[in-house]
Amino acid sequence: METYRPGAVVLQCGADSLTGDRLGSFNLTVKGHGECVKYVKSFGLPMLVVGGGGYTVRNVSRAWAYETSVVLDEKVSNDIPFNEYFEYYAPSYKLDLEPNPLLENCNRRQYLDDIKIKVFEHLRMINGAPSVQMQQVPPDYMVREMDEDADLDKRTDHDMTKRAHEVEFYDNEKDQRGRDDNEAMD
Repeated sequence: METYRPGAVVLQCGADSLTGDRLGSFNLTVKGHGECVKYVKSFGLPMLVVGGGGYTVRNVSRAWAYETSVVLDEKVSNDIPFNEYFEYYAPSYKLDLEPNPLLENCNRRQYLDDIKIKVFEHLRMINGAPSVQMQQVPPDYMVREMDEDADLDKRTDHDMTKRAHEVEFYDNEKDQRGRDDNEAMD
């Protein structure tokens, strides 16, 4: 913040760092994730907060709900209120997540301190707040030619028959159970 001296901050809250994410390998809780938002908010700059990635939709929605409460300085209950998607929040039905005790924290203090030193050294080499020169974009770069014969309703890049569930991504065939099978297991 000291080096760049921004007039505003765009904060993208990607949620693939949450514990239980299907692709991420981090172990953050929703409240831990929200601490990042609190930290950036503490600088008192205008903020545009937007959602971001995450591959376990029920946890992404938890994070965004909590982070919205942080931005608005509103307290929210840890209990998920009953709604039409309530079953997706099983088994805890809580806003915050419990970290996975089996995941080792590979971020040792010395490792983090070394990274912090390197980042500060790089920032120290920047003379003043950087800026970007603005210029008009020629209109012909912004207009995309359309194929008159193209069927805009057809998507050839996405095979809808391989879609396993409307709200989750799955790792393998074992995970391809439908919602009814999962409910029977709970």
